[in-house]
Amino acid sequence: MKKIEAVIRKSKFSDVKKALHEIGVNFFSYWDVTGVGNEKEGHVYRGVTYSTSDIQRRYLSIVVSDDFLDRTVAVILESAATGLVGDGKVFVSDIQETYRIRTKEKGNDAVN
Repeated sequence: MKKIEAVIRKSKFSDVKKALHEIGVNFFSYWDVTGVGNEKEGHVYRGVTYSTSDIQRRYLSIVVSDDFLDRTVAVILESAATGLVGDGKVFVSDIQETYRIRTKEKGNDAVN
């Protein structure tokens, strides 16, 4: 099993969510986060642009079976992209075990 963590633009969240649902990823967690990156968003006030270093993003956490990893990452990369600096990052790590609390299932049965 793999854990996919993605930091994406908040404006692309609905596109990513829809794309994930279309391939069968129906459970994931997400948070609104603030980060610092290469993009410097500017705010305009009375015609003057003010640069800030804090960037608003959405953080997704998804656990999938090993055989579903490539498909899930591809969908995130495609649906979250704008082609501009600040599109985000995707991180993949190993998950040792997963349990479904309600049924006590473990492994891939607990993920799907």
